[in-house]
Formats: sequence, structure tokens, C-alpha cells
Amino acid sequence: MENKGKKEISRRSFLKVLGAGSVAATAALYGCKSDNKVSAEGGTLGEVPTDKMTYRTTPTTGDKVSLLGYGCMRYPLRKNSKGEEEVDQDIVNELIDYAIAHGVNYFDTSPVYVRGWSEAATGIALSRHPRDKYFIATKLSNMNNNPNVRSYEGSLAMYKKSFSELKVDYIDYYLLHTVGNGGMETFENRYIDNKVLDFLLKEREAGRVRNLGFSFHGDIAVFDYLLASDIKWDFVQIQLNYVDWKHATGSNTNAEYLLTELEKKNIPAVIMEPLLGGRLSRVPSQALNIMKEIHPEDSAAQWAFRYAGTPESVLTVLSGMVYMEHLQENIRTYSPLIPLQKKEYEALDRVTEIMLNADYVQCTECQYCMPCPYGLDIPGVFGHYNRIVSAGNKLKSSKDENYKKARTAFLVGYDRSVPKLRQASHCIGCEICKPHCPQRIDIPTEMRRIDFYTEQLKQKIEF
Repeated sequence: MENKGKKEISRRSFLKVLGAGSVAATAALYGCKSDNKVSAEGGTLGEVPTDKMTYRTTPTTGDKVSLLGYGCMRYPLRKNSKGEEEVDQDIVNELIDYAIAHGVNYFDTSPVYVRGWSEAATGIALSRHPRDKYFIATKLSNMNNNPNVRSYEGSLAMYKKSFSELKVDYIDYYLLHTVGNGGMETFENRYIDNKVLDFLLKEREAGRVRNLGFSFHGDIAVFDYLLASDIKWDFVQIQLNYVDWKHATGSNTNAEYLLTELEKKNIPAVIMEPLLGGRLSRVPSQALNIMKEIHPEDSAAQWAFRYAGTPESVLTVLSGMVYMEHLQENIRTYSPLIPLQKKEYEALDRVTEIMLNADYVQCTECQYCMPCPYGLDIPGVFGHYNRIVSAGNKLKSSKDENYKKARTAFLVGYDRSVPKLRQASHCIGCEICKPHCPQRIDIPTEMRRIDFYTEQLKQKIEF
């Protein structure tokens, strides 16, 4: 598909939201320094190359795929003239333009991402470029328990809508979404009993789907079943990072097992959650010091991305990049990739031990638990709490030396990041969210724990 009417990029609406007084903050947000040397941590990054991206090859189609993949699960939002939230298309266009100009060519979306807006926003941005400049990955996200959504007709409608939203006549990488959640019975209900998998195999034969795969969370029996089947999978998307390599939580399976099984079948892996929902970019100071001893200039995120990209069987590593400086840093990390060596793996083993002993909620902020029927911002609550843990401001006792500072950081930051009516105190424990969590977090229990901690700080209760 040829470039159709590429529009001049504008930040006008973004600046309007921030206000004129925030222009300087906008420059920092985007990393828009003239020399392109900013890092996500504000340090020196170095030039961001346009011609040094590492590429991996898909065995079945020969696609040359950028090791950095653009995850379109989290897009920047803005308020429209009616005061309603919508995708900030201007910023999305700019981010995707920059990504393509610097060698990124894999873009991963879904009908359910960004409240259902992701495919349309991605389609608008990408359709401004020649079709051979990018690979689109999207999914059959028929997870909804509604039988109409899971039926053949409902699934077919979702499939066809993806083509329309993305403005394409073929999809490069199509996935059965979040296979494994709910076990074999759910898998068969979503893809086998309704003949949807048969349909998709025919679509691959016809060329409208160039590569067919699945993303995995949950019951390992489903993963093993699919790899043992007669179906030739072109790729599989798995959760992999240095913590999940041998210490996957919830119903997830250790990435070491998943990747090894894929390698036996010569199936390339697409990696999700390389930062474990951002937690591996915000490691405790003790863990960061271990990294800095070896690479003083590298951020924690760079370590995590190098880890995820080092195995040669990895096709691409997805990152949901909302800010320009994150995009720049990730491009720099993979332009080209410098694979990890033994000394670095040993360092990350020590970092993992620290991470496992920290007081984190094992949330990746994937949004699958949303929307909460009672309006809670579950990922926002967990995200704020985890950031406090990462910063070393989680109090063990009201007698801690930094009590006043840590108390203020938690309470003020909580109100700024999560509106009061969407905080943990309003959780009624309905448990509707629990089956949707790939990490198998006991969400109501964790919400109560955070709310209890919050009340201790608000009321200055001794603990």
C-alpha cells in the first residue's frame, strides 16, 4: 500500500493539553534535544542511529524483522473538544514516524488495546508509509465470555474489522490471543469448536495472513498441545525477562522452558514483557548498583532489553513506547544489539534475587483486568505502589528514619497518579478481575493490602 497523503506532524493539540508553560517539559518528555543524546533516565545516551538496527529473519517467510518491536498496547491520550479522552494521534504519528526512520518495522496491536482504539490509531499512522516498510501484527482477541463474540460469526467480524481499522489487505503476523488462560476448555471454545482455527489456516494459505502464531499466558498444557499438533506455527509470543526466566509467577511458565521448546521446533519467539510491566526499569538501588559496577552509563531498562534480545531464536522484543526518550533509548540498545556475556548474566542472577525479595505486586500493567465495573484503576494503583517500592520508599515501620518523606511521597503521589474514586479503598472484592489476570494476582487481596498501608499513613497509625 503506497503512502497516502502524509500529513505534516503537529504537537499543537499536545501542547494545548499541557499549557504554554509546559513547553520545556514537553521537550524533556520527548527527549527532543538537538543532538538526540537523551536517555530515559536523563543521562547521556549517544547518537540514535538510523542504519544500525539489528534484524532477525522469520524462517517461513524470510521477513527481515527489527529486533525492537513497537508494542501498541499503550498510546498517549488527550482530551477532545467535548472533554472526552481519545488517542493523541499527532503524537502516535510522530512516534511511529521516528521508529520507522530508525529501522523499527514490527508493530504489534490488538482489537482490545487502548480501550479498543489501538488498531485504528496504528492504521492511521502506518498507512502514511509505504506498505513494504512495516509488518503489522494483530490478534483474534475473542476472550470475552459472550458467546456472540466467541462464535464463528463474532470472531470473523473481529478479524475483518482488523483489516479495515489497520487499512491493509493482508496481515503479516496474526495471533490467537492470550492462549492458555482458562485452560484447554477455553481454548477449544474460542478456536476449535467454532472452526475459527480452520478458517485462519485457510486464510494463511490464501496469503491474507502471512504468518500465523499465538500469544501464550496460563496453562502450560495448552502450550504443549499446540506445539505437539500438526500445525506449523510461524512464530509464538511469550513472556520473557530475566526474572521470569526461572521464576515466573502466577500461572505463567518459566521462560527458560518456553523458549527451549520453541527452539526445538525452530519456531521464532516474539517477546512480551521484557521489562515486566516496567518493574525492571525501576529496580531497587541495590540492584542498580550491581549493574552500574559493570556498565556505569547503562540504564536498568537497557540491561533488560539486552537480556531479552540476546537469544538468537528471538525474532523481536516488544516495547510499549509512549514517550520519545524511551523509543530513542530502545533503538539505541538494539542498534546494534551487544549480546550479554557470562559476567553480565551472573550480575543479573544477583539482581533477580533482590527483585524476588522485594515487596512488589507482580503486576505488569497489561490492562487485561480492566475495565473494573466499579471504576477502579487497578493497574494505576499497583503501578504507584511498585514505584514506591522501587524507590526504596516502602516503609517497614512508622519509626523508620525517613518516615515523613516516604509518607508524603506515597500519599501525594497516589492522589496525583490515581483519582480518589479509583483508588484501592473503593474495591468491594467482587473478584470479576481475577480470572483475567495473566499473572494470577489475587487482585482484591492486594488492593486491600495497599489500602491498609495507605490508611496507616493517612491516619499516622503506628506499625
